[in-house]
Amino acid sequence: MNRETLISKWLDNDLNDQELEAFKNLEDYDDLIKLSNGVQAFKAEEYDTSEALQILLSKIKQPSVKTKKQTHWFKPWMRVAAILAICFSLYYYTTTLDTTISTDVAQKTTIELPDASMVSLNAKSLLVFNKKSWKDERNVELEGEGFFKVSKGSTFNVITKSGTVTVYGTQFNVKQRDHYFEVICYEGLVGVTYNSIETKLKPGDSFLIIDGKIIAKEKENSLTPSWLNNESQFKSLPYKTVLAEFERQYGVKISTQHIDNEQLFTGNFTHNNIDIALKSITLPLHVTYSKTNNSIIIKGE
Repeated sequence: MNRETLISKWLDNDLNDQELEAFKNLEDYDDLIKLSNGVQAFKAEEYDTSEALQILLSKIKQPSVKTKKQTHWFKPWMRVAAILAICFSLYYYTTTLDTTISTDVAQKTTIELPDASMVSLNAKSLLVFNKKSWKDERNVELEGEGFFKVSKGSTFNVITKSGTVTVYGTQFNVKQRDHYFEVICYEGLVGVTYNSIETKLKPGDSFLIIDGKIIAKEKENSLTPSWLNNESQFKSLPYKTVLAEFERQYGVKISTQHIDNEQLFTGNFTHNNIDIALKSITLPLHVTYSKTNNSIIIKGE
């Protein structure tokens, strides 16, 4: 079997034992293996390594056994081809990757997007965007909670599992947690698409979904969300929502005994002092708590 047929079957992973031995005896076997490994190590998701190798090999003349001079020329050429293939793969891979920013429990961060828009992420949140496609579409994916200050320009979309927020203004807060989706407009105009229906929010307006139900809220009077100032505020929200946010801000696990976690809670807690925060979420409901390391038990009567 000739050399080109062996290489073609090798690229298709179609060599039998006898053919594999013949392939290993090719003079340029080591260079072919190095080239294949180099490209596979850096290839992008849609990059066809076999096709790239075939293109490279088609440009290489059949090595001759007649003279040592041709053999010496072939190996350096293969090394150059391998380096070029790796560089191309690495460039393609790195320029098409999404940028992912995440925060852990009790952590916040601020990100500047390619158009100088700013995003502040609350604890236990994740933001994804693509720098390469940013000029064509300003889309970000959000899991958790983020406050956005958007620069003027083309349409800006915040895509969440619960719904999509389209920006007509500049400042708004998006919170998407388990069974909870809330958007508050602080400046300009924001469109919220939920179940294929768009609702437009003006400054002070809110859009809130809890357990699949739309919840009416009072007008928002503050200029920014409270969590930016290390405080969580709640107005007539289920107690389970308060406890979940407490866990994210302090990295603790809370369990309750003899408490209705669906009862509505109005109040706030600080992110800077866990003992004061615990009193803030228990005293209004006349319940007690005990704390052991990172575990907290809240007990009712």
